[in-house]
Amino acid sequence: MNMIWAIMLIAMGMSGNGDQTANTPSVKDTVATTLGSAMIQAQHNSMKVDASNLPVKSDPQPTTPAIKGIYVTAYSAGGSRMNQLLDLIDKTELNAMVIDIKDDAGYITYPTTNPELLKLGKPQKFIRDIAGLMDRLKQHKVYPIARIVVFKDTVLANKNSQMSFRNPDGSVWKNGKGDGFVNPYNKEVWDYNIAIAKEAAQLGFKEIQFDYVRFPEGFEKRADKLKYTKSEQSRSDAVAEFVQYARKQLAPLGVRVSVDIFGYAASVPAAEGIGQDFTKISENVDIISPMVYPSHYTTGWFGVKDPDKNPYQTIKGSMVDTHKKLDPTGKLKPIIRPWIQDFTASWLGSGHYAKYGKIQVEDQIRALKDMQVDEYLLWNATNRYTSGVTYK
Repeated sequence: MNMIWAIMLIAMGMSGNGDQTANTPSVKDTVATTLGSAMIQAQHNSMKVDASNLPVKSDPQPTTPAIKGIYVTAYSAGGSRMNQLLDLIDKTELNAMVIDIKDDAGYITYPTTNPELLKLGKPQKFIRDIAGLMDRLKQHKVYPIARIVVFKDTVLANKNSQMSFRNPDGSVWKNGKGDGFVNPYNKEVWDYNIAIAKEAAQLGFKEIQFDYVRFPEGFEKRADKLKYTKSEQSRSDAVAEFVQYARKQLAPLGVRVSVDIFGYAASVPAAEGIGQDFTKISENVDIISPMVYPSHYTTGWFGVKDPDKNPYQTIKGSMVDTHKKLDPTGKLKPIIRPWIQDFTASWLGSGHYAKYGKIQVEDQIRALKDMQVDEYLLWNATNRYTSGVTYK
């Protein structure tokens, strides 16, 4: 990508899975500044996380069919909308749900009684009967994926400021949206999130999907001003080591480990500012889920003026970059299961967006298939998915 694109990224700001609003696709915190900084770095820390001490990378569930899933909020999972979503699964080729178990604010979304989790976390009864939910998923043959938001955690930051980033006056630092983050260098933070993942596995989830596996956006600009436990280790190595550690801890439970990552990460150098290195993370997971929503690419990406209006070409281009980035990892290459778009990005302005429906969703799926990617996840923040789509 050339410098002009980098400037456009910085000006516009890009986002992905995360902040839940009615009109935006769970818009994740702005990452443009970070990616722009990464692209103009002369070089980045090249130290590799050592994956050689892991077992030979093999799928813990080798007989699992190709996953085609949807995102489900805890509110939907515990409410009446779940009836409609299960009906969608029953009547289509979709076979999986990604359900919030620890959400974007840091709340544990079901009434856990685990004292280890209660010490640092705060349950909300969005899913009042978690055992009943797991039974329903099993009855409908749904492959269950537990989404755990890791380092964006306002609840934990407020509860234990020593695990967060603090302003010079000692108060908890929060971003412009009021979100708190916890420190990826802190091993107690690691263990807390892995404890949630272990309980999810024991409840019956087949896969743990970690999201917000990174430092706050633009962290490199404030890294020397904030108070937090620091390390000589680079940010990208700290994040990759967490993922490696989590996978090793969860291996005895037979669950897969997946990570959400910015789609741009496959197309640019490592974003050391936020600690996301596409390759290092991918080498330590079973599945990588780049968020490649066409609406999140700006003019010029993959040779198109308005990526949102060209879902096939945009998704195909993103997968070309993803394969190029991951092919050199050889046997460590994970399953590629992208997040794709089932929402209308009207905020892009008249003439720059398409109303997403059956054609646009199917175009994205066709592009993935043409690039030998058989798995995908559909994102809609309100869990209202397009009807009549052929998901093959």
